[in-house]
Amino acid sequence: MGRLDAVYARLPHWAQHGAVSLYGAYWYWLRFGPGYAGYVDEYRARDRWTWAQWQDWQQEQLAELLPLAAQRVPYYREHWNAEQKAAAAAGCLRDLPLLGKEPLRAAPTAFLREDEAAARNIVTATSGSTGTPLSRLLTVAEMRRVLAIREARSAGWAGVSFGQPRATFSGRMIEPDPASRGPFHRFNLVERQVYLSAFHLRPDTARQYLAALEQHGVRWLTGYAVSYSLLARMLIEQNLRATGVRAVITTSEKVTPEMRAVMETAYQCRVFEEYSSVENVMLATECEHGRLHVSPDAGVVELLREDGTPCAPGETGEVVVTGLMCKHQMLIRYRLGDVARWDAAACPCGRQMPVLQEVVGRIEDVVIGPDGRELVRFHGIFVNQPHVREGQIIQEALDRIRVKVVPVAGFNAADEADITARIQQRLGAQVAVIVEAVAEIPRTKAGKFQAVINRVTQAAQPRID
Repeated sequence: MGRLDAVYARLPHWAQHGAVSLYGAYWYWLRFGPGYAGYVDEYRARDRWTWAQWQDWQQEQLAELLPLAAQRVPYYREHWNAEQKAAAAAGCLRDLPLLGKEPLRAAPTAFLREDEAAARNIVTATSGSTGTPLSRLLTVAEMRRVLAIREARSAGWAGVSFGQPRATFSGRMIEPDPASRGPFHRFNLVERQVYLSAFHLRPDTARQYLAALEQHGVRWLTGYAVSYSLLARMLIEQNLRATGVRAVITTSEKVTPEMRAVMETAYQCRVFEEYSSVENVMLATECEHGRLHVSPDAGVVELLREDGTPCAPGETGEVVVTGLMCKHQMLIRYRLGDVARWDAAACPCGRQMPVLQEVVGRIEDVVIGPDGRELVRFHGIFVNQPHVREGQIIQEALDRIRVKVVPVAGFNAADEADITARIQQRLGAQVAVIVEAVAEIPRTKAGKFQAVINRVTQAAQPRID
């Protein structure tokens, strides 16, 4: 736990609301400051481009980006051979090697453009979707582009806006006390944003979450798909419904048909799925016809077979991306670790952006607290753990968690104690935590490992009539 987190945890609830708003003021400037409105206009102006226009635009971007990478980015300059550098100079993306997560995790600054080395870097630390800690370095302008494209293509397509009151489920520890009786939200006055705790969801707290949405006039929901699905299920079981919510935009996990049905019943509005990455190298968003369109101006997305050749529509392949929106820390042919399928059918909305038929394998297991709380995105405990290369959470019983970590030099008893403290902060001190150092964590056939494994039987979901 960081020093500021420790200070925040000691504040009374009213002061925590103030701290969140103060923090929110900085992030409001960072994300929505000068240039943001113009970026939104740019993305909206490209919405109806033809596929030929998109191809020409992407090739122009690559013709500028790839030679710069070979010449001005230390990692590519050192690791690409002469033939690959020649391909980069010619703008030939598919002749370049794939990039895994480990080089970025080990040396994030090696991917920065040397001609922009003096630019201000915004460091976004994340546990990653596979439990692998990463540091992404963005400029202020890139932060604004990241939000602008979501305003145009995610919120905008769903009929809402970041200018309207919203609620967010994320990995923020906004209620530090695992035994708290509430409230389980904090309010960012600057953005009229309600932060919801993902770590206190259980049937007897669901009504407080609903009250927070109504108290602050929330118009749309965004964040963890599983958290919103869990809350929706609890509301339905208690015959409760949200009013005034116009859209749910889910992130971080795949939305199943069952989850969508539960959420649309409880929140009485449509659900729109967003597929992106913590590295901000790609974005796919649902249009009004429920099709998941890839934004070509966020990045070049490839779906590849095991032999490296492109997948045909309907064929499952590895997701490989080249970022075009954030070019300060360049990620070229970057392996996200996900698998997906293209859809060849044209969309009735008329947009000529590629459509994903399905994104495979992004549902995480839920950790169940001894008191019945259901917690998601639990691998967030690995954020800012510099001595952990990879980590995996295994719930063996309601009161026992095993944590497997692949350590790096410097890992010691203090790191183990910090991991234990983070878990017990979320679940309670009565939960035994076993930290186990391992040489590696087994991968699936897709090259991923499960960040969270639940071996406790979960309650059946309610039937939706």
